[in-house]
Amino acid sequence: MSPKPNRPQHVLVVDRTERLTPHMVRVHLGGTGYDAFVEHADPDRLATTDKYVKLMLPQPGTGLEPPYDLDALRATVPKSDLPSRRTYTVRAVDPVARTIAIDFVVHGTDGLAGPWAAAARPGDRVALSGPGGGWAPSTDPEVTHVLLGDDSALPAIGAALEAMVPTATGVALVEVAGPADEQPLVHPTGVELRWLHRDAAGAEPGTLLLAATRELTRPDPRALGRHAAPPAPERTGGGDRGPGAVRVFAHGERAAVKAIRRVLQDDWGLDKADLSLSAYWALGRAEDRFQEEKREPIGVVFDD
Repeated sequence: MSPKPNRPQHVLVVDRTERLTPHMVRVHLGGTGYDAFVEHADPDRLATTDKYVKLMLPQPGTGLEPPYDLDALRATVPKSDLPSRRTYTVRAVDPVARTIAIDFVVHGTDGLAGPWAAAARPGDRVALSGPGGGWAPSTDPEVTHVLLGDDSALPAIGAALEAMVPTATGVALVEVAGPADEQPLVHPTGVELRWLHRDAAGAEPGTLLLAATRELTRPDPRALGRHAAPPAPERTGGGDRGPGAVRVFAHGERAAVKAIRRVLQDDWGLDKADLSLSAYWALGRAEDRFQEEKREPIGVVFDD
């Protein structure tokens, strides 16, 4: 198998930052690199609501500045001092301001990307590649949307809610630390937005999200809000299947997402084609190890 081609490395400049909540910082990136980013982007991927970029962040104290010649750096600096890749959702693209917005979960000095975002100042430069991605909410009015995620999935869920048609129906469950971490998300009136606060319950990340998912009955667009179990739809393979069609976007902590997948497939009877599921992180795993485990059995979300 031939290696994947390297994606172009774009260098963008911090335009401004916002502290959205106690644990979320939004960084707006622009500069001349914005035009190159948009020019090289696949238009279909740029239009998705789960589009993501690969940031290349320097290790603290190394003084390295983008763009990075990784081959040259590997020959001159220790492996531990090389820039690290981190995957982040693009919350929004603003063609008027010529910026992209990326939201970062910040927990003090933990990790690499969160502290970088918290300390970012206008004029700072960052290298990135992408975008990737491939999901957006269906515009079919017969589809019920189910969005499930924790803090890490909040940017993609927020973008998806904003992109839905005004008549969309469904439910979004978002797990965050507490009430102060809720965000004022724009969403159709027919889509219920429900926040889950893990700190008040003393719960591990993903626990409340999984429990709330188990309490849901497979939604029926004809009885949304009453959580009435609809008749099992005739299974005809891929595609939207009339008034019983459900589309799910579920992302977050790995163990929770894997358990949610079992609920959706085993209990709700959904096909894999109905689901957009992936783990954004894993409890107790550093980012680099988490990425390595994606190629191991422990990192597999679907059984097949």
